[in-house]
Amino acid sequence: MNGTNGHHAAPQTLRRADEVEDLLDAVKGLIVPYIKAADDAATQKVNGNTSVNIEGVPSNVLVDTQKPETLVEKLKVSLPEGHGLGKEGLLDAVQKVLRYSVNTWDQGFMDKLRFWSVPRLHTRLTPWQSHVYQVSPALTVIEKITARKFANLFGFTGPRAGGITCQGGSSSNLTSLVVARSALYPETKASGNGSHDFAVFTSAHGHYSVEKSALTCGLGASSVWAVPVDSAGRMIPDALRELVVRAKSEGKTPLYVNATAGTTVMGSYDPFEEISSICKEFNMWFHIDASWGGPVAFSKKQRSKLKGSHLADSLTVNPHKMMNVPVTCSFLLTPDEKVFHKANTLPAGYLFHNVDQGDDVWDLADLSLQCGRRGDSLKLALAWIYYGAGGFERQIDHAFSLAEHLATLVEKSDNFVLVSSNPPPCLQVCFYYAPNGQLATEPKTNTKRTSEMVAKLIQRGFMIDYAPGEKGSFFRVVVNCQTLKGTVDGLVKALEEVGKEVVV
Repeated sequence: MNGTNGHHAAPQTLRRADEVEDLLDAVKGLIVPYIKAADDAATQKVNGNTSVNIEGVPSNVLVDTQKPETLVEKLKVSLPEGHGLGKEGLLDAVQKVLRYSVNTWDQGFMDKLRFWSVPRLHTRLTPWQSHVYQVSPALTVIEKITARKFANLFGFTGPRAGGITCQGGSSSNLTSLVVARSALYPETKASGNGSHDFAVFTSAHGHYSVEKSALTCGLGASSVWAVPVDSAGRMIPDALRELVVRAKSEGKTPLYVNATAGTTVMGSYDPFEEISSICKEFNMWFHIDASWGGPVAFSKKQRSKLKGSHLADSLTVNPHKMMNVPVTCSFLLTPDEKVFHKANTLPAGYLFHNVDQGDDVWDLADLSLQCGRRGDSLKLALAWIYYGAGGFERQIDHAFSLAEHLATLVEKSDNFVLVSSNPPPCLQVCFYYAPNGQLATEPKTNTKRTSEMVAKLIQRGFMIDYAPGEKGSFFRVVVNCQTLKGTVDGLVKALEEVGKEVVV
């Protein structure tokens, strides 16, 4: 009742849908030209330099490079104390972020984590949780179905095969280590490591997240043993076995082996069958970090690289790295979800109501280390619906053909030395700049050349990475499913030209 006139107060009207529509239309007006600029610049990449537009005005669609202190002044980030800045303030911020960010739509971006695609907008507009079935029934079912079908591709075909999404590949690897410890040594779930001095084994070329996982689990970085690799960057099984035997002789408990499908630098695939045999011999958990190279499971031409993946106890794979799926989308797959549940479930009656679910667990947070969690599986599900498995296969095969093309160009040039094999094992191609086929004697000289050339490439509209090697740092170029042949040709031309500027 209104205290002055006795009338009921008018019901408050919500106009959230109108507000969202208005903002989306406005932001779309900024984003579409941003993408179109990258599309328009693509045809110029073959020339090896897109630093000026057709009118001769300096222009770089890839990135407007600024020093940090300069960028602070240009962005002028304002976080108001009182009233907000509303639509105009929001659009101004978005416009500035777009202007001074790396345009990963640009063909010249051949560095890490490029990928965007169809599902991104939808998943950004759906703030649904996917921790318990009651709150997110549709997303839960989608995650279960998607994870199970994904797991099948790696040979996990049992009735409880499936998996969960995690915040990223590092989180997936961490979760696998927690599950391994609880599954093999159940008492650690309640009492911690206790008297166990656990040892973890990973490739010398493996991802650093294994060490971070060991830190998080209280094992310490020294618990991680780096296994030597062969000339192709693959873990050497005999060396693994020797290290396991040595660890046992020192009173340690061998716990976990992390093999890799697509190493970070060389893109190598470890010999999974031999590694699995050693894990069985010493009762160790066998995990495969397929964050980068796992999606070759979709390709009939490439999937033999994953031979033996069905023997793993768990497997990490990130669709956001090779499959044109938005960040973040990472799956931890398993031949048996019940193992995940037993390892991670805790009595939280206010959240998990212990409904009899038979063989399936539908409250997905009970399988993971997370509680609140986004429905990241929807990104893969929508992409799968849109492209189909055949579409993924075509994209992956295209990318591998481009990697081979780049390696061949490098191999034929008198001014480069190829580090990768040809064809490369994955989508990165590693090589040195070596005028007339001659590397500098001092590794630091090669490193200096490489870093200076990478910096100069940015001004020409290309962004690549580099990695350390025995003879100094070398280029590490990553192609992807949207890379064009002209882009690769232009990159090699640009490298030839900037190399002459650096080595005089």
